Amino acid sequence: MTIELYPAVDVLGGKAVRLVQGDYERPVTYDTEPLEAARRWVEQGAQRLHLVDLDGARDGQPVNLDQLATIAAALDVPVQYGGGVRSLQSVGAALEAGAARVVLGTIAFKSAQVLDATLDRYGARVAVSVDARDGRVATHGWLEDSGLRADQAILALRKRGVQVIVYTNVDLDGTLSGIDQREVEAVAQAVNDGELIWSGGVGSLDDLRTLAAGPPNLGGVIVGKALYERRFTVSEAIEALA
Repeated sequence: MTIELYPAVDVLGGKAVRLVQGDYERPVTYDTEPLEAARRWVEQGAQRLHLVDLDGARDGQPVNLDQLATIAAALDVPVQYGGGVRSLQSVGAALEAGAARVVLGTIAFKSAQVLDATLDRYGARVAVSVDARDGRVATHGWLEDSGLRADQAILALRKRGVQVIVYTNVDLDGTLSGIDQREVEAVAQAVNDGELIWSGGVGSLDDLRTLAAGPPNLGGVIVGKALYERRFTVSEAIEALA
């Protein structure tokens, strides 16, 4: 399986930011216009993007669909979009705005009915995000602890037919402190014959090389702060993952 790089563009208050460990009180602004961040990654060679609506994740409904539409229209790459997508209607709205794939979070754990209906209608254009803090699934923009163990949640999602799991270690996200290789292997095992997209902790090219040499079902890696902080370039990251 080819491992794709997903440069992250996280939108909060209309700006491209990064949070540290999912803390809304600790945003770092990198670009006042998210399109500029997205354009920079594409100009460096990115073949896809990961757009996170942080306002939407906190508020419970998409807030930055206009940013999605602007980026999707301006740049000829697939955009993966998530944040506050908690209804069948909001999935449709995100796809209509230009998303190539929509990532469900909270609603996948709160309503099996909505999850099943979304999978039935949109299939492979839907992924589910499993955001883990201390090994348990965090929901509602990472602000609430669901009480579910992440590995058990992944197994349940796979049984319901979810093909793509986007896994984030919230404790490592935005820290540049490196990945937990044993966790990667454990998560990949739970995902089994589905596709895993990894996020959280990547701080060096060695982290990417470790991921590239890891589980065969790893289909993508989301990288944010390491790119913004110029730890490496998009082209270097793509080469490392190859």
